[in-house]
Amino acid sequence: MITTTRLSNGLTVVLERMPYLKSVSFGVWVKVGSAYENAMNNGIAHMLEHMFFKGTKTRTAKQLADITSMIGGNVNAYTSKECTNFYATTIDEYLPLAIDMISDMIQNSMFNVDELEKEKGVVLEEIDMYDDSAEDMCHEMLQREIWNNHPLGYLISGEKDVVRTFTREQLIEFRDLYYTADNMIISIAGNYTEYAVLKQLEMCFGTIPSTALRQELTTPIYKKCLYKDEMDIEQMHINIAFPSINNLDERRYELTVMNSILGENANCMLFQRIREDMGLTYSIYSYESSFATTGLFHIYAATNPEPALMIYDEIFKIVEEVKNEGFSEKDVEETKKQICVNLTIASENTKNRMNSNAKHVMRYGCISTLEEVIGRVNAITKDSVNLLARDILDESLCSIALVGNLDKKIVKGIEERWKR
Repeated sequence: MITTTRLSNGLTVVLERMPYLKSVSFGVWVKVGSAYENAMNNGIAHMLEHMFFKGTKTRTAKQLADITSMIGGNVNAYTSKECTNFYATTIDEYLPLAIDMISDMIQNSMFNVDELEKEKGVVLEEIDMYDDSAEDMCHEMLQREIWNNHPLGYLISGEKDVVRTFTREQLIEFRDLYYTADNMIISIAGNYTEYAVLKQLEMCFGTIPSTALRQELTTPIYKKCLYKDEMDIEQMHINIAFPSINNLDERRYELTVMNSILGENANCMLFQRIREDMGLTYSIYSYESSFATTGLFHIYAATNPEPALMIYDEIFKIVEEVKNEGFSEKDVEETKKQICVNLTIASENTKNRMNSNAKHVMRYGCISTLEEVIGRVNAITKDSVNLLARDILDESLCSIALVGNLDKKIVKGIEERWKR
Protein backbone atom coordinates (compact mmCIF):
# COMPACT_ATOMS: atom_id res chain seq x y z
CA MET A 1 0.00 0.00 0.00
CA ILE A 2 1.26 3.47 -0.93
CA THR A 3 0.69 6.33 1.50
CA THR A 4 1.47 10.04 1.19
CA THR A 5 2.00 12.32 4.17
CA ARG A 6 3.78 15.57 5.02
CA LEU A 7 6.29 16.57 7.63
CA SER A 8 5.58 19.56 9.87
CA ASN A 9 7.29 21.88 7.36
CA GLY A 10 5.16 20.61 4.48
CA LEU A 11 7.77 18.34 2.88
CA THR A 12 5.97 15.52 1.02
CA VAL A 13 6.78 11.93 1.99
CA VAL A 14 5.70 8.93 -0.10
CA LEU A 15 5.88 5.52 1.56
CA GLU A 16 5.35 2.05 0.11
CA ARG A 17 5.95 -0.76 2.58
CA MET A 18 7.00 -4.12 1.12
CA PRO A 19 7.34 -6.25 4.29
CA TYR A 20 8.16 -9.47 2.40
CA LEU A 21 11.55 -7.96 1.46
CA LYS A 22 14.72 -7.35 3.44
CA SER A 23 15.85 -4.42 1.26
CA VAL A 24 14.67 -0.82 1.15
CA SER A 25 15.27 2.19 -1.10
CA PHE A 26 15.28 5.78 0.10
CA GLY A 27 15.38 8.83 -2.13
CA VAL A 28 15.28 12.61 -1.85
CA TRP A 29 14.00 14.31 -4.98
CA VAL A 30 14.53 18.02 -5.59
CA LYS A 31 12.72 19.89 -8.34
CA VAL A 32 15.77 21.56 -9.83
CA GLY A 33 18.15 20.84 -12.71
CA SER A 34 19.78 22.59 -15.64
CA ALA A 35 16.39 23.80 -16.96
CA TYR A 36 16.17 26.08 -13.90
CA GLU A 37 19.55 27.73 -14.57
CA ASN A 38 20.64 30.70 -16.66
CA ALA A 39 23.59 31.42 -18.93
CA MET A 40 25.64 32.75 -15.99
CA ASN A 41 25.24 29.69 -13.74
CA ASN A 42 24.65 26.79 -16.15
CA GLY A 43 25.97 23.63 -14.51
CA ILE A 44 25.54 24.77 -10.91
CA ALA A 45 22.85 22.19 -10.04
CA HIS A 46 25.21 19.45 -11.20
CA MET A 47 28.19 20.95 -9.36
CA LEU A 48 26.12 21.25 -6.21
CA GLU A 49 25.19 17.56 -6.44
CA HIS A 50 28.91 16.69 -6.63
CA MET A 51 29.82 18.91 -3.68
CA PHE A 52 27.25 17.32 -1.36
CA PHE A 53 29.55 14.27 -1.24
CA LYS A 54 32.66 16.28 -0.27
CA GLY A 55 32.19 16.55 3.47
CA THR A 56 29.80 17.93 6.09
CA LYS A 57 30.23 19.61 9.46
CA THR A 58 30.59 16.19 11.12
CA ARG A 59 31.69 13.80 8.33
CA THR A 60 34.61 13.99 5.92
CA ALA A 61 34.28 12.89 2.30
CA LYS A 62 36.16 9.69 3.24
CA GLN A 63 33.74 8.98 6.09
CA LEU A 64 30.78 9.46 3.75
CA ALA A 65 32.40 7.01 1.33
CA ASP A 66 33.08 4.53 4.15
CA ILE A 67 29.43 4.62 5.25
CA THR A 68 28.29 4.19 1.66
CA SER A 69 30.46 1.10 1.32
CA MET A 70 29.38 -0.31 4.68
CA ILE A 71 25.66 -0.17 3.87
CA GLY A 72 26.08 -1.82 0.48
CA GLY A 73 27.69 0.72 -1.83
CA ASN A 74 24.41 1.81 -3.36
CA VAL A 75 24.33 5.48 -2.36
CA ASN A 76 24.50 7.95 -5.22
CA ALA A 77 22.93 10.96 -6.91
CA TYR A 78 22.28 12.38 -10.35
CA THR A 79 21.19 15.64 -11.91
CA SER A 80 18.83 15.84 -14.88
CA LYS A 81 17.34 18.78 -16.73
CA GLU A 82 14.38 19.07 -14.33
CA CYS A 83 15.31 17.31 -11.08
CA THR A 84 18.12 16.17 -8.81
CA ASN A 85 17.89 12.87 -6.95
CA PHE A 86 19.86 11.47 -3.99
CA TYR A 87 19.22 7.82 -3.25
CA ALA A 88 20.29 4.78 -1.28
CA THR A 89 19.37 1.12 -1.54
CA THR A 90 20.32 -0.99 1.44
CA ILE A 91 18.87 -3.47 3.93
CA ASP A 92 16.27 -2.39 6.47
CA GLU A 93 18.62 -2.21 9.47
CA TYR A 94 20.81 0.39 7.70
CA LEU A 95 17.95 2.62 6.52
CA PRO A 96 18.29 4.98 9.54
CA LEU A 97 21.98 5.50 8.72
CA ALA A 98 21.20 6.18 5.06
CA ILE A 99 18.55 8.74 5.99
CA ASP A 100 20.84 10.44 8.47
CA MET A 101 23.76 10.59 6.04
CA ILE A 102 21.82 12.01 3.07
CA SER A 103 20.09 14.51 5.35
CA ASP A 104 23.48 15.57 6.67
CA MET A 105 24.88 15.96 3.14
CA ILE A 106 21.99 18.11 1.93
CA GLN A 107 21.81 20.39 4.95
CA ASN A 108 25.32 20.47 6.43
CA SER A 109 27.79 20.23 3.55
CA MET A 110 30.76 22.54 4.07
CA PHE A 111 31.50 23.35 0.39
CA ASN A 112 35.15 23.69 1.26
CA VAL A 113 36.86 26.05 -1.21
CA ASP A 114 39.82 23.72 -1.82
CA GLU A 115 37.44 20.79 -2.40
CA LEU A 116 35.39 22.94 -4.78
CA GLU A 117 38.46 23.73 -6.87
CA LYS A 118 39.37 20.04 -7.05
CA GLU A 119 35.81 19.08 -7.97
CA LYS A 120 35.74 21.66 -10.74
CA GLY A 121 38.58 19.67 -12.29
CA VAL A 122 36.54 16.47 -11.98
CA VAL A 123 33.52 18.09 -13.65
CA LEU A 124 35.69 19.51 -16.43
CA GLU A 125 36.97 15.99 -17.06
CA GLU A 126 33.36 14.79 -17.14
CA ILE A 127 32.54 17.43 -19.74
CA ASP A 128 35.51 16.28 -21.82
CA MET A 129 34.28 12.70 -21.54
CA TYR A 130 30.89 13.66 -22.98
CA ASP A 131 32.57 15.78 -25.66
CA ASP A 132 34.51 12.68 -26.74
CA SER A 133 31.28 10.70 -27.14
CA ALA A 134 29.75 11.32 -30.55
CA GLU A 135 26.51 9.66 -29.43
CA ASP A 136 26.15 11.98 -26.44
CA MET A 137 27.09 15.02 -28.51
CA CYS A 138 24.57 14.06 -31.18
CA HIS A 139 21.82 14.17 -28.57
CA GLU A 140 22.90 17.13 -26.44
CA MET A 141 23.86 19.48 -29.26
CA LEU A 142 20.66 18.79 -31.16
CA GLN A 143 18.54 19.67 -28.14
CA ARG A 144 20.63 22.78 -27.53
CA GLU A 145 20.07 23.96 -31.10
CA ILE A 146 16.37 23.08 -31.12
CA TRP A 147 15.64 24.99 -27.92
CA ASN A 148 17.72 27.93 -29.13
CA ASN A 149 19.33 29.29 -25.92
CA HIS A 150 16.40 28.28 -23.70
CA PRO A 151 17.55 26.66 -20.42
CA LEU A 152 15.97 23.34 -21.42
CA GLY A 153 18.71 23.06 -24.04
CA TYR A 154 21.55 23.71 -21.59
CA LEU A 155 24.09 20.98 -20.94
CA ILE A 156 23.48 19.43 -17.51
CA SER A 157 27.21 19.47 -16.74
CA GLY A 158 27.47 23.11 -17.86
CA GLU A 159 29.95 24.96 -20.03
CA LYS A 160 33.61 24.88 -18.99
CA ASP A 161 34.07 28.65 -18.78
CA VAL A 162 31.05 28.94 -16.49
CA VAL A 163 31.95 25.96 -14.31
CA ARG A 164 35.37 27.48 -13.59
CA THR A 165 33.73 30.58 -12.10
CA PHE A 166 31.58 28.89 -9.46
CA THR A 167 32.10 30.07 -5.90
CA ARG A 168 31.18 28.64 -2.52
CA GLU A 169 28.73 31.50 -2.03
CA GLN A 170 26.96 30.70 -5.31
CA LEU A 171 26.51 27.06 -4.29
CA ILE A 172 25.03 28.01 -0.91
CA GLU A 173 22.71 30.57 -2.48
CA PHE A 174 21.48 28.07 -5.09
CA ARG A 175 20.96 25.36 -2.46
CA ASP A 176 19.00 27.68 -0.20
CA LEU A 177 16.81 28.76 -3.11
CA TYR A 178 15.82 25.30 -4.37
CA TYR A 179 16.50 22.80 -1.58
CA THR A 180 13.37 23.78 0.34
CA ALA A 181 10.60 21.71 1.87
CA ASP A 182 8.00 22.74 -0.71
CA ASN A 183 10.38 21.80 -3.55
CA MET A 184 11.43 18.37 -2.27
CA ILE A 185 9.91 14.89 -2.10
CA ILE A 186 11.09 11.98 0.01
CA SER A 187 10.24 8.51 -1.26
CA ILE A 188 10.81 5.18 0.51
CA ALA A 189 9.91 1.70 -0.76
CA GLY A 190 10.75 -1.63 0.81
CA ASN A 191 10.90 -2.97 4.35
CA TYR A 192 10.76 -0.44 7.19
CA THR A 193 8.80 0.45 10.32
CA GLU A 194 6.55 3.37 9.45
CA TYR A 195 6.40 5.00 12.88
CA ALA A 196 10.20 4.94 13.32
CA VAL A 197 10.82 6.17 9.78
CA LEU A 198 8.41 9.12 10.03
CA LYS A 199 9.87 10.07 13.40
CA GLN A 200 13.40 10.10 11.98
CA LEU A 201 12.36 11.97 8.82
CA GLU A 202 10.78 14.67 10.97
CA MET A 203 13.94 14.94 13.02
CA CYS A 204 16.28 14.98 9.97
CA PHE A 205 14.25 16.97 7.43
CA GLY A 206 11.48 18.70 9.41
CA THR A 207 13.38 21.95 9.94
CA ILE A 208 14.11 22.64 6.25
CA PRO A 209 12.38 25.94 5.43
CA SER A 210 9.86 26.53 2.64
CA THR A 211 9.81 29.31 0.09
CA ALA A 212 8.00 30.16 -3.13
CA LEU A 213 10.41 32.84 -4.41
CA ARG A 214 12.16 31.10 -7.26
CA GLN A 215 12.20 30.69 -11.00
CA GLU A 216 9.54 28.51 -12.63
CA LEU A 217 9.91 26.65 -15.90
CA THR A 218 9.01 28.37 -19.15
CA THR A 219 8.06 26.73 -22.45
CA PRO A 220 10.73 26.86 -25.17
CA ILE A 221 9.92 27.53 -28.82
CA TYR A 222 10.88 24.69 -31.15
CA LYS A 223 13.35 25.75 -33.85
CA LYS A 224 13.83 23.45 -36.81
CA CYS A 225 17.57 23.03 -37.37
CA LEU A 226 20.39 20.94 -38.81
CA TYR A 227 23.49 20.66 -36.62
CA LYS A 228 26.87 19.40 -37.93
CA ASP A 229 30.02 18.60 -35.97
CA GLU A 230 33.06 17.01 -37.59
CA MET A 231 34.98 14.56 -35.35
CA ASP A 232 38.01 12.45 -36.19
CA ILE A 233 36.29 9.08 -35.83
CA GLU A 234 35.21 6.29 -38.18
CA GLN A 235 31.43 6.61 -37.86
CA MET A 236 28.79 9.18 -38.63
CA HIS A 237 26.14 9.59 -35.93
CA ILE A 238 22.67 10.68 -37.03
CA ASN A 239 20.00 11.97 -34.67
CA ILE A 240 16.57 12.96 -36.00
CA ALA A 241 14.17 14.79 -33.66
CA PHE A 242 10.47 15.54 -34.05
CA PRO A 243 8.43 17.93 -31.86
CA SER A 244 6.53 15.76 -29.38
CA ILE A 245 4.33 15.88 -26.27
CA ASN A 246 5.23 16.86 -22.70
CA ASN A 247 5.25 14.34 -19.88
CA LEU A 248 1.91 15.58 -18.50
CA ASP A 249 0.07 14.77 -21.72
CA GLU A 250 -2.40 11.89 -21.38
CA ARG A 251 -1.13 10.54 -24.69
CA ARG A 252 2.18 9.64 -23.02
CA TYR A 253 0.96 6.04 -22.83
CA GLU A 254 0.38 5.97 -26.57
CA LEU A 255 3.84 7.47 -27.05
CA THR A 256 5.37 4.61 -25.06
CA VAL A 257 3.65 2.08 -27.34
CA MET A 258 4.64 3.96 -30.49
CA ASN A 259 8.28 4.17 -29.39
CA SER A 260 8.39 0.49 -28.50
CA ILE A 261 7.03 -0.66 -31.86
CA LEU A 262 9.10 1.76 -33.89
CA GLY A 263 12.53 1.64 -32.31
CA GLU A 264 12.99 0.57 -28.71
CA ASN A 265 13.40 -3.20 -28.89
CA ALA A 266 15.18 -5.87 -30.92
CA ASN A 267 11.92 -6.75 -32.70
CA CYS A 268 11.09 -3.12 -33.56
CA MET A 269 10.60 -1.82 -37.10
CA LEU A 270 13.80 0.21 -37.33
CA PHE A 271 16.05 -2.51 -35.96
CA GLN A 272 14.51 -5.35 -37.95
CA ARG A 273 14.37 -3.49 -41.24
CA ILE A 274 17.58 -1.47 -41.24
CA ARG A 275 19.91 -3.65 -39.19
CA GLU A 276 18.62 -7.19 -39.54
CA ASP A 277 17.17 -7.21 -43.07
CA MET A 278 19.47 -4.67 -44.76
CA GLY A 279 22.58 -4.95 -42.57
CA LEU A 280 23.27 -1.22 -42.84
CA THR A 281 24.11 -0.37 -39.23
CA TYR A 282 24.91 -1.93 -35.87
CA SER A 283 23.07 0.64 -33.75
CA ILE A 284 19.66 2.15 -34.49
CA TYR A 285 16.86 3.00 -32.07
CA SER A 286 14.24 5.57 -31.11
CA TYR A 287 13.58 7.24 -27.77
CA GLU A 288 11.47 9.87 -26.02
CA SER A 289 12.67 13.11 -24.41
CA SER A 290 9.64 14.37 -22.54
CA PHE A 291 9.72 17.30 -20.12
CA ALA A 292 7.24 19.31 -18.09
CA THR A 293 6.45 21.83 -20.82
CA THR A 294 7.43 20.14 -24.10
CA GLY A 295 9.06 17.10 -25.64
CA LEU A 296 10.95 15.53 -28.53
CA PHE A 297 10.86 12.14 -30.21
CA HIS A 298 14.23 10.93 -31.51
CA ILE A 299 15.48 8.39 -34.03
CA TYR A 300 19.22 7.67 -33.77
CA ALA A 301 21.65 5.67 -35.90
CA ALA A 302 25.43 5.20 -35.96
CA THR A 303 27.02 4.07 -39.20
CA ASN A 304 29.99 4.29 -41.49
CA PRO A 305 29.37 7.28 -43.80
CA GLU A 306 28.88 5.23 -46.97
CA PRO A 307 25.40 3.80 -46.17
CA ALA A 308 24.22 6.90 -44.27
CA LEU A 309 21.99 8.15 -47.10
CA MET A 310 20.38 4.73 -47.48
CA ILE A 311 19.73 4.63 -43.75
CA TYR A 312 18.25 8.13 -43.78
CA ASP A 313 15.96 7.25 -46.70
CA GLU A 314 14.90 3.97 -45.12
CA ILE A 315 14.08 5.67 -41.81
CA PHE A 316 11.69 8.00 -43.59
CA LYS A 317 10.22 5.17 -45.67
CA ILE A 318 9.31 3.53 -42.36
CA VAL A 319 8.00 6.86 -41.01
CA GLU A 320 5.78 7.30 -44.07
CA GLU A 321 4.60 3.71 -43.80
CA VAL A 322 3.59 4.29 -40.20
CA LYS A 323 1.79 7.52 -41.07
CA ASN A 324 -0.02 6.09 -44.10
CA GLU A 325 -0.75 2.53 -43.03
CA GLY A 326 -0.49 2.75 -39.25
CA PHE A 327 0.61 0.11 -36.78
CA SER A 328 -1.24 -3.19 -36.92
CA GLU A 329 -3.65 -4.40 -34.26
CA LYS A 330 -1.28 -7.30 -33.60
CA ASP A 331 1.74 -5.04 -33.04
CA VAL A 332 -0.16 -2.74 -30.68
CA GLU A 333 -1.64 -5.57 -28.62
CA GLU A 334 1.65 -7.47 -28.34
CA THR A 335 3.47 -4.29 -27.34
CA LYS A 336 0.89 -3.51 -24.66
CA LYS A 337 1.47 -6.97 -23.18
CA GLN A 338 5.22 -6.45 -23.23
CA ILE A 339 4.91 -3.07 -21.48
CA CYS A 340 2.65 -4.54 -18.78
CA VAL A 341 5.11 -7.39 -18.18
CA ASN A 342 7.99 -4.93 -17.83
CA LEU A 343 5.97 -2.70 -15.49
CA THR A 344 5.15 -5.69 -13.29
CA ILE A 345 8.75 -6.89 -13.15
CA ALA A 346 10.00 -3.37 -12.37
CA SER A 347 7.44 -3.03 -9.56
CA GLU A 348 9.15 -5.83 -7.64
CA ASN A 349 12.34 -3.78 -7.26
CA THR A 350 12.47 -1.32 -4.35
CA LYS A 351 14.51 1.27 -6.24
CA ASN A 352 12.09 1.23 -9.16
CA ARG A 353 9.13 1.62 -6.82
CA MET A 354 10.81 4.46 -4.93
CA ASN A 355 11.60 6.25 -8.20
CA SER A 356 8.18 5.69 -9.74
CA ASN A 357 6.29 6.93 -6.68
CA ALA A 358 8.40 10.08 -6.39
CA LYS A 359 8.10 10.89 -10.10
CA HIS A 360 4.32 10.50 -10.02
CA VAL A 361 3.97 12.88 -7.09
CA MET A 362 6.44 15.38 -8.55
CA ARG A 363 4.83 15.41 -11.99
CA TYR A 364 1.16 14.73 -11.37
CA GLY A 365 0.63 15.49 -7.70
CA CYS A 366 -0.71 12.00 -6.99
CA ILE A 367 0.20 8.32 -7.10
CA SER A 368 -0.98 5.94 -9.79
CA THR A 369 -0.92 2.31 -8.65
CA LEU A 370 0.51 -0.43 -10.84
CA GLU A 371 -3.02 -1.64 -11.51
CA GLU A 372 -4.10 1.83 -12.62
CA VAL A 373 -1.14 2.25 -14.97
CA ILE A 374 -1.66 -1.21 -16.46
CA GLY A 375 -5.34 -0.38 -16.89
CA ARG A 376 -4.41 2.78 -18.77
CA VAL A 377 -2.00 0.85 -21.01
CA ASN A 378 -4.64 -1.78 -21.74
CA ALA A 379 -7.10 0.97 -22.71
CA ILE A 380 -4.84 2.06 -25.57
CA THR A 381 -6.22 1.33 -29.01
CA LYS A 382 -4.58 0.93 -32.39
CA ASP A 383 -6.38 4.07 -33.54
CA SER A 384 -5.14 6.20 -30.64
CA VAL A 385 -1.51 5.15 -31.24
CA ASN A 386 -1.75 5.75 -34.97
CA LEU A 387 -3.32 9.17 -34.44
CA LEU A 388 -0.43 10.22 -32.22
CA ALA A 389 2.13 8.83 -34.70
CA ARG A 390 0.62 10.90 -37.49
CA ASP A 391 0.77 14.00 -35.30
CA ILE A 392 4.42 13.53 -34.26
CA LEU A 393 6.17 11.98 -37.26
CA ASP A 394 6.14 15.04 -39.48
CA GLU A 395 9.21 15.06 -41.73
CA SER A 396 8.70 18.73 -42.57
CA LEU A 397 9.29 19.66 -38.91
CA CYS A 398 12.16 17.33 -38.04
CA SER A 399 15.60 18.52 -36.93
CA ILE A 400 18.84 16.65 -37.50
CA ALA A 401 22.27 16.36 -35.89
CA LEU A 402 25.20 14.86 -37.78
CA VAL A 403 28.31 14.20 -35.69
CA GLY A 404 31.53 12.38 -36.54
CA ASN A 405 32.98 11.42 -39.89
CA LEU A 406 31.06 13.86 -42.07
CA ASP A 407 31.66 12.89 -45.68
CA LYS A 408 30.80 16.04 -47.65
CA LYS A 409 28.86 14.24 -50.37
CA ILE A 410 26.79 12.27 -47.85
CA VAL A 411 26.11 15.34 -45.72
CA LYS A 412 25.02 17.30 -48.80
CA GLY A 413 22.62 14.50 -49.73
CA ILE A 414 21.06 14.52 -46.26
CA GLU A 415 20.79 18.32 -46.29
CA GLU A 416 19.01 18.27 -49.65
CA ARG A 417 16.54 15.68 -48.40
CA TRP A 418 15.99 17.59 -45.17
CA LYS A 419 15.24 20.86 -47.00
CA ARG A 420 12.61 19.31 -49.26
